[in-house]
Amino acid sequence: MEINVLEYLEKTAVSFPDKIVFAEENKELTFHELLNNSKKIGSKLIEKYQQRKKPVVVFVDRNIESLVMFMGVTYSGNFYVPIDKNMPKLRIELILDVLKPVAAIVLESEIEYIKNIAPDLEFVTYEESLKNPVDEKELHQIRITSIDTDPLYATFTSGSTGVPKGVLTCHRSLIDLTEALTETFDFNESTILGNQNPFYFDASIKDIFCTLKCGSTMYIVPKKCFTFIGTLSSFLNEKKINTILWSAAAIGLVANADAFSEVIPQYLNQVMFSGEVMHNKVLNYWRRNLPNTKFVNLYGPTEITSICTYYKIEKIYSDEEVLPIGIPFKNTDILILTDDNKLAEIEEKGELCVRGCCLALGYYNNPEKTEEAFVQNPLNKSYPEMIYRTGDIAKYDEDGQLIFFSRKDNQVKHMGQRVELGEIEIVVNSLEKIDASICFYDHDENKIVLAFQGNDVNNKYIL
Repeated sequence: MEINVLEYLEKTAVSFPDKIVFAEENKELTFHELLNNSKKIGSKLIEKYQQRKKPVVVFVDRNIESLVMFMGVTYSGNFYVPIDKNMPKLRIELILDVLKPVAAIVLESEIEYIKNIAPDLEFVTYEESLKNPVDEKELHQIRITSIDTDPLYATFTSGSTGVPKGVLTCHRSLIDLTEALTETFDFNESTILGNQNPFYFDASIKDIFCTLKCGSTMYIVPKKCFTFIGTLSSFLNEKKINTILWSAAAIGLVANADAFSEVIPQYLNQVMFSGEVMHNKVLNYWRRNLPNTKFVNLYGPTEITSICTYYKIEKIYSDEEVLPIGIPFKNTDILILTDDNKLAEIEEKGELCVRGCCLALGYYNNPEKTEEAFVQNPLNKSYPEMIYRTGDIAKYDEDGQLIFFSRKDNQVKHMGQRVELGEIEIVVNSLEKIDASICFYDHDENKIVLAFQGNDVNNKYIL
């Protein structure tokens, strides 16, 4: 079993040195080039900073360079923190205040931007680092003293106090996910992935590390393909992309724009989605147009390394039915706990809690929030065992499938009845001409409020 994710790259770089690992529309990189460039960046960071297990910021775009920088930071023995360079300056400042990073790595074209956004932040440039010689001795020394629970990356999510929370994930968690994903869905060197998720989202790690493990190829789908949606299928066909792991929102964008009306993807054999509830109207559009394609619903929060359950969709679901989130991946256990911390019965709702190697290390520099979410398993009084409380309401059905309902804080009591706002959204989203909806509770007026979006929908009371 691997200890460090770089072992994936080092093995595939030997097996497939000249094969394309990552590609943009007009730019590509081989496994050998990725390995060599990553080692150069790692050597530069070691030479300049002599730090271990510290945060190194990568101001990312959807480009190959960002991926090389991720691997370079990993070679240095530190953990990378992808930050969207287009996010508001205040949010970046809040993140940097939490992190107190040892350095950042940037493109030369971004130097002025970095000096403006974070004038006190130390940095090295990508281009300068690639001129650096590889220091195999230092890289080896770092590797032999590394363990699989060392941090690999941190991604930031919104915090209830307004201060973003940095979810810190270790090598073991990412390796566990990658092994489970590639085994469950038969990824191999023939897999060609089309990446949609931005690299500052944890959802992108599935694309990146499955590619590295299997010797696959990952194409970064251009943003313009989602702006001019009619060009998307042509790009997928041109690159012969056969596997996608996209956000449910991106899948919905394709359906709502009727993007397959002129050109249908010819090579897609696996379509997986996560991030939010998939509307069956959207799913059924894809299934009608791609009848021989396998579809999978994935579920999981950032705190458990992106995903922890999967559901291979085989039956046809009507628009108003609830799509299961399925069963746990190998080496992961899902507990449904009642309000009094008892194990829920079949068909009984409770909070979805997760145990296993997939759990993040916690929130960086935030022990208070970490202790709230990562807690001792209340079912185990005999020895320390951590679980993550997702705050999601779910149940196991009679078939052993997990059914997601809503956030715990999305359950309200209205006119004496407990109401799941998520269930209302499911029903409304099944209505003709409704593209999307959101339901919330107005505590001042004691009313359930529904906002919806659609074409040719007259304003009227639905509730």
